[in-house]
Parts: sequence; C-alpha cells; structure tokens
Amino acid sequence: MVEWHLFLPQVRLPVADFVERARVAEASGFDGVAFIDHLEAPGQPDENIWEAMTVATWVAARTQRLRIGHLVLCDAFRHPAVLAKQAVTLSAASDGRFELGIGSGSWPAEFARFDVGQQDPVARVELLQRHLSLITQYWADGEQAQSPRPAHPIPLILGGSGRRMMELVRKYADWWNLQANHLDRLPRLAAAAGAARISVQQMVGFVRAGADPDAVRQVSARRFGYLGPGLVCGSANELIEHFVGLAAQRVERFYVWFADFAAPDSLAEFGESVIKGFPEIRETSTTRADGPR
Repeated sequence: MVEWHLFLPQVRLPVADFVERARVAEASGFDGVAFIDHLEAPGQPDENIWEAMTVATWVAARTQRLRIGHLVLCDAFRHPAVLAKQAVTLSAASDGRFELGIGSGSWPAEFARFDVGQQDPVARVELLQRHLSLITQYWADGEQAQSPRPAHPIPLILGGSGRRMMELVRKYADWWNLQANHLDRLPRLAAAAGAARISVQQMVGFVRAGADPDAVRQVSARRFGYLGPGLVCGSANELIEHFVGLAAQRVERFYVWFADFAAPDSLAEFGESVIKGFPEIRETSTTRADGPR
C-alpha cells in the first residue's frame, strides 16, 4: 500500500492554522505530514516562516496518528549530537511517529545572510556524510551512544538527487525523497536509490467537484508553474491515474503539496476521493536489509 503525506511548508499562516490542517489531514486519511526547514522563506526573505522542529513538536502533540517529519531538515542548522537527541525525544513523545528527514541544504542565500553553513555544495554533502555517521553511532551501542537510545525505530529520509547524495542514500537511507522540480529524473534515478524506499514530492492543483478546471490550472500554474512536471492539475480521477503511474515506478509514498495552500476543504475532499479511491497496488520494492533505524 502506498502512503499519503501532506507536505505543509510553515510559511505565511499562523501556527494554529498548520495544526488545523494537520488535524484535517489526519481525519481525511493522510498517513503523515512534513514541514520545511529554512531560516528565511526561499525567495521571500520578508515572509513569515516558523522553525521546523518546534512546529513538528507542536503538531505531534495535537495529532494522534500522523507520522511527523520534514522535507528536509538542513544539516548545517543543528549539531548532529543535538539533532540526534531531538529526534529521540520527539520520537518518544509522539510514541514513535517521528521520522528524521535530512539534507545538505538547498538555499545558500540564507547561509550567507545568517552566517551558517558553507556555500560549497560538495563540502555540505561531505559534512552531511560525517554527521549521518555520527547520528547512527549516537543511536546505537558503543562509546558514542547517547542515552536514552531510541525506543522506536527512527526512519532516515534523505532528500537530494546528486551523485554524492545518492551514495549516502544507498548507505544510510530508509527512504529517498525526490523533490518536485526533479520528478522528470525519477526513471533515471530510481535504480541509484538502492534498497531505500522511494517517495516523491508532488505539487497538486486539485480540481474539486464543481470547480472550474481552467481556473484551477491557471492559478496553479501562476503560483507553481516553475516546478515543471512537479506540478500536476486534475480532477480526482485524473490525479489517481497520475499517482498510479508513479507507484508503478517503485514510489511508495507521496508528499502531496497543494497549490491552494492546503485549504482544509481540499484536504477533506482529496482524502475522500483520491486517497479512498486509490487502487491497492502490490509493493514491488524492499526495505533495507538491516531495517529502519
């Protein structure tokens, strides 16, 4: 069975609205919710954006079933010993619902503005490799182990598509996520993910019952047309057909990003028509041999 997660960038709205959307998503059949991790809203430095781990903790406390995570935490923002401790704490507090999504950083402008991280993308990936090694040691037995150790498995989700990142995916990841603006690369990159399970981020212009399809497409394209194939517009049946095609390419999880900023009514109708209407598809991929971390 595929999984449906709501991708919910914590931008513009007050924190209470993100809690509301998460709770509606939970009631509508979504399996999880994922936030972003930036010090400034990408391309909108004066826009409000809330801190990633705090929002995840707040939402976890106000939901019961949703898995909680990020696409993805920026490695440069947190010392690995601190991040490992945060992950274990949030996993325990949410009864095992936290997943650690992490990447090397995608918005160098904030590195310069806030004097954090490195501009060189190769150096950032090399640092991420070192930190992944440390985090797995902090969670395991041995001299580097932190206490308490994880009481629940904490899946590692790595986001990115470069050659060096894909090497880390094969070595460390339980899940590999392909971002929306690179969805056209899925057929070429899927094999490079190794045994990691595959998820994709997909922007959706959802044509709800009774809505004007042309109007939905126009607004969605104006807001998110830069994503190219990462934006798909359509009715429930059209979206089901699209997601079935992705599932046939080993995709087991969809991070659905709504062009209407996840209006609660859209979430409820999407759950009723798309999630409930999605055909059961036999899993074709395998989990890592050593299981989730």
